[in-house]
Amino acid sequence: MKTKIFLLLMLSIFFSCSKSDDKRERNPYLTDPVVNLNLNLNLPEYNPLKFPGNYVVTGQGIKGIVVYCVTENQYLAFDLADPNHAPSNCSRMELTGVIASCPCATDENEYFITSGQHTTEPDAKYPMQQYNAQKNGNTIVISN
Repeated sequence: MKTKIFLLLMLSIFFSCSKSDDKRERNPYLTDPVVNLNLNLNLPEYNPLKFPGNYVVTGQGIKGIVVYCVTENQYLAFDLADPNHAPSNCSRMELTGVIASCPCATDENEYFITSGQHTTEPDAKYPMQQYNAQKNGNTIVISN
């Protein structure tokens, strides 16, 4: 099981790298909310983040932020607002394993929380909005 998770993670990271990342236009659907979170790993609610492959969801951002533990020192943070339509009452994505999916009836958008990329159309769809995630001692700092 650990081997499968590791391979999925490595493939996601490999395929998420692209020369066109810097040229991608700004997402017209999402704003840039001010995000400054400090997640203390000594608190029980953030304990899952001590172990690779786990994640927690926080209440900041546009529709909440998912923080994913890649390794004991590397973390990813993405907004849970579907980046391919304007925020609405149904655009907060739901998590199933490492897949975030939009529950709106009009689309079937799904994204990997290991890369933020759309699962089936990574070059045609906007990726999930990413925040900076940095481990500093026993604290993970999420910011933009």
